[in-house]
Amino acid sequence: MMKLRLLFSLFLMIMVVSIKAQITTVGLIGSATPGGWDADTDMVQDPDSSNLWTMSVTLIAGEAKFRANDLWDVNWGDIAFPLGVGTQNGPNISVPAGDYYITFNSNTGAYYFSVISDIGIIGSATPFGWDNDVNMFQSESDTNVYTLSLTLLIGEAKFRQFDAWDINWGSTDFPTGVGTQNGPNIPIPTGGEYYVTFNKSTGEYNFQLISFSTVGVIGDATAGGWGTVTPLTQTAQNPKQFTGILDLGDGGLQFSGDNGVAVWGGSDFPSGVASAGGDTIPVTAGTWRVNFNTQTQAYSFEPIEIYGSIGIIGDATLGGWDNDTDLELQPNSDSSLWQLRLELFDGEAKFRADNDWLVNWGAGDFPTGIALRDGPNIPITAGEYSVTFNSFTGAYNFVLIVVPDRVGLVGSGTPTASWDVDFFLTQSATDENVWTYNSIDLNGEVKFRADGAWTVNWGAVDFPSGVGVQEGPNIPVPQGTYGITFNSNSGEYVFGDPITSTTHVLDPSSIKAISNPANDVVNVDLSAIDMRGNVTLNVYDINGKLMLSDVQQGAPLMKLGVAGLSNGFYTVNISNGKYIIGKKFSIVR
Repeated sequence: MMKLRLLFSLFLMIMVVSIKAQITTVGLIGSATPGGWDADTDMVQDPDSSNLWTMSVTLIAGEAKFRANDLWDVNWGDIAFPLGVGTQNGPNISVPAGDYYITFNSNTGAYYFSVISDIGIIGSATPFGWDNDVNMFQSESDTNVYTLSLTLLIGEAKFRQFDAWDINWGSTDFPTGVGTQNGPNIPIPTGGEYYVTFNKSTGEYNFQLISFSTVGVIGDATAGGWGTVTPLTQTAQNPKQFTGILDLGDGGLQFSGDNGVAVWGGSDFPSGVASAGGDTIPVTAGTWRVNFNTQTQAYSFEPIEIYGSIGIIGDATLGGWDNDTDLELQPNSDSSLWQLRLELFDGEAKFRADNDWLVNWGAGDFPTGIALRDGPNIPITAGEYSVTFNSFTGAYNFVLIVVPDRVGLVGSGTPTASWDVDFFLTQSATDENVWTYNSIDLNGEVKFRADGAWTVNWGAVDFPSGVGVQEGPNIPVPQGTYGITFNSNSGEYVFGDPITSTTHVLDPSSIKAISNPANDVVNVDLSAIDMRGNVTLNVYDINGKLMLSDVQQGAPLMKLGVAGLSNGFYTVNISNGKYIIGKKFSIVR
């Protein structure tokens, strides 16, 4: 294993994670581990490298994360498997069952789950080159068959047994072929993520590309017929999952990847598993939420329905698995957007309709994701959250409610030019989440943080207004004197004119997004307030990324074009230099 550790220490040394606490232990935690989400399974620190940690462990199918010091203050996750680079508060890592030798670098976040197996893939196209195998997973149904999802480069590869050249297979054919003993290297002409299968008895292999930049549907059941691909939207949490709400007619369709590079079909409706070049899927007319996964090739057509109630249920909720906690239908939401603020526990949960398991949604992602019908339980970390769910799109978001005792501004751009000295803001008497600083001279980079510590901090690249996110980048502030308004619940901030007794912190309830959910235009009603002059409307996604910006003259009714945005949840931040006001909306097509 020493060779593997040395190779791993060089792998993906591209992303350094800034940790503001000394790491004394690193463990693996999650539903896939022996201790579940309740206790870490500790790793062993390498005697020659304090950043390198290893362990041998048996895992069940589930999810896992790395964390330091048996606490959630410092933790790492990512969507990649078996190799990846974990980021602070990243998503849970989905793990198949198996016996593993795991390596983790607490400096870079790089990890590798090496399954114990007699068959591996090796070559210049693989992450470790010709130096080391990436082991494959043995099939439970056929012990001769091995599989692996892996990102490959343009290059060559071979299969071999027991990490040695005594028994190896190769061929000149791609993407499918029959490997022979000591055969030639298999050419990999296109880089990307592949689902690789190999049979050690017959030598048969297949490289199935599963990473696509675009996926859509094509066929006479679609508005574009067989001549135009109707696109689906790639989900942020899983790049292999594509979804969309479509009006379809009676007829047939297929899924198309990268405009025909790959075509999948099937015979089952409303759900099934497609195959490359498969049959045309028979479709019944209606409005459907269409889901397709390029890795598993599973697809489903979920009817768009209006429900009497939507609740959240599970051992993470007060009602457990016996009683739903009903969410509240949001006004002007086309009967699709549901929200509630509630306390949750460590555990799991799902959304379901009308207090019945007939229609329920779940996914393996937290705190945001796209839930699927009859999907897995959502893993929940204890806390108070504002929970939002869209019963049309399946999109959900758990926003942690953080009401700190103090919020400060810190950074090289403050008067002390220090990242250790806070300038504390004043909490609003009417809204515990709103904080202001009347007047301060700034020039440089700053961040907001809670209670004079780095455990909770907010940053973003946008100025003078934006949406700060946890562990976000430093906010660049040009030289000037500013009044500051910050919302510790939403992360919204504005650096404007110095605040006087005539300045008002505006409540989001004072504006209305009339068209919510929106399609191509959001109508913003400002008739309840006096917003004059040049008004800037910035739209941010749920991760705080600026998606579009528009400057208009203040008016009672303003129209914001959003035709270029994908389905999902957004915040429009409205400011005329003095005021901060934000309104959340969704896009459903």
